[in-house]
Amino acid sequence: MTERPRSIRRRRFLQGAGAGMALGALGGASAAAAHPGRAGGRGKADLLLHNGRVVTMDGGFAPAEAVAVKDGVVQAVGSDSQLRRFTNARTEVVNLRGRTVIPGVNDAHFHPMGLGTNQPPLTLDLSRDAVSSIAEIRDLVAEAARSKEPGEWIRGFGWDQGYLAEGRYPTRHDIDEVSPNHPAALREWSGHALWVNSKALEISGITRDTEAPPGGEIVKDGDGEPTGLLLEGAAGLVSVPPFTEEERRQGMRMAVDIMHRQGITSITDAGVAPEMVSLYRDLQGSGDIRQRVTVMISAGTPDLREALVGVRGIETDPAWLNVSQVKVRVDGVPTQARTAWLSEPYVGGGTGAPVLPGDSLEEQLATLHEQVMTAHELGFQVGSHATGDRAIAAALDAYQAAVAEFGGKGLRHYIIHGDLTTPEDLERMAEAGFPVSFNPQIKRSLSHQLVDVIGRERTDYQWPYRSALDLGISVGSASDAPVVGVPDFRAGLAAMLTRKSLATGEVFGADQIIGLEEALATYTTAGAWQDRAEDWKGTLAEGMAADLAVLDGDLLDTPAEDIVDIPVSMTVVGGEVVYDASNDAPAPTASPASAASGLARYMSTGCCDV
Repeated sequence: MTERPRSIRRRRFLQGAGAGMALGALGGASAAAAHPGRAGGRGKADLLLHNGRVVTMDGGFAPAEAVAVKDGVVQAVGSDSQLRRFTNARTEVVNLRGRTVIPGVNDAHFHPMGLGTNQPPLTLDLSRDAVSSIAEIRDLVAEAARSKEPGEWIRGFGWDQGYLAEGRYPTRHDIDEVSPNHPAALREWSGHALWVNSKALEISGITRDTEAPPGGEIVKDGDGEPTGLLLEGAAGLVSVPPFTEEERRQGMRMAVDIMHRQGITSITDAGVAPEMVSLYRDLQGSGDIRQRVTVMISAGTPDLREALVGVRGIETDPAWLNVSQVKVRVDGVPTQARTAWLSEPYVGGGTGAPVLPGDSLEEQLATLHEQVMTAHELGFQVGSHATGDRAIAAALDAYQAAVAEFGGKGLRHYIIHGDLTTPEDLERMAEAGFPVSFNPQIKRSLSHQLVDVIGRERTDYQWPYRSALDLGISVGSASDAPVVGVPDFRAGLAAMLTRKSLATGEVFGADQIIGLEEALATYTTAGAWQDRAEDWKGTLAEGMAADLAVLDGDLLDTPAEDIVDIPVSMTVVGGEVVYDASNDAPAPTASPASAASGLARYMSTGCCDV
């Protein structure tokens, strides 16, 4: 057999395939073999990883030594001596030298287009890693203006007012002088605030007399003039041109590259327009990206019923492109934005409200029920963005009404975020079989800032992993990228194991700490269960999809706080090596600056639809 201890070549994703090939043939034997009920491949292995610690997540937590891959699925798992018989001269062999292999990360809530198009050169990097003051942002805008033709837009993303040296929110006056002929739109880290210059206000027709849409705010100065800061729905008044088709493709390729560097092999793209299905189909079919994607169609799509019937008719291979979910957005976030819908007031007053369409609470709740009923009737799984306890309860009410009307259908409707799910509603979820998707990386980065917003008791309780798992609820974990900057499951593991603030080291909710096996399951088996794909992905058992990540260290013996520093050295999707650190730049890790950059946006405006 051929020993390759340090690196292995990347196989071509689609050997002999041309652009425009049918998606059903995507990945050749790999995609076909990854469907439910398939046995492990016969003959000699294509790839063997040995002399390591292979954590299968297939019952028990004791690691094996080796894993063999054939035709895109796991052929066998066991000891080095047991698996040596699966090799010959054509087998790619990797000596792990004690490194850890885990099932590929299934990130249960992700915004890949937002992540990719927020990267340079498409968008200025204004994160805490890149800038520390309004003055530095002004310099970047000035540089961008010099490189663009007059009238071209300048985009930026990631600024966090909490970490700017000036200690204040920015205004249009800060950048007007350096960009008089270029409209500039700089989105805050959470996506719920937009900073623009005077040129952008002029082009968009925003004046002192412009009314903000419901739930939005045009921030004005003492003279009643717009400052250039637009909050929530008011940001939609700015007519920033969409990214071109080629820019969107470039952004998606960059996003998938980031995922592979982080060991992510499956994602749920949360809340997209139906047109994204065709884009994914084209990118996967042409070999531009190799990533398993579950698509959530936004419930806010016009003519939702017609749209769902339409996407259901698009031929896809569900092992790679699973169009089966609908995203409903019930409320905002329990941060400085104070847009989560709570039963008890925020510190300082107010309880937030739903963000659903409707002129009254009754109309908003009717919209919620209509969206859930439509999706459920058509056989689509529903995930509801609900962070406040009242929003979560309302979503569960809608789920139970749909089940009562049409039967369960095995759809596994779930709560997205679920920050402040009450113990009573956790019990209701456990009884009904409704799962939840939590956000530990956000917990790690923001807890220290929330005490002044929702109080210490609710901050400690937020994302109650221990309580949910003890009730038997299936709990997934997700990054909500690009909110967190780099989507880093290792930071999420550290958060679940310690509940410590990244910034202060203080523990928030020690009674909700869980163990490593439970935490890793939230990123692997629970994500597969959420996707209703647990019979073919999520574990490294014989016949399961060969999606895996190699960590350059011993995960099982690493102290919880140090897990975040273990590099990802290799990622395999459907049996193909898509990332090999020895042949590539090292994957970025989540530094305090990068993590807080994305989180700042969540604090001020919310998480999603970026």
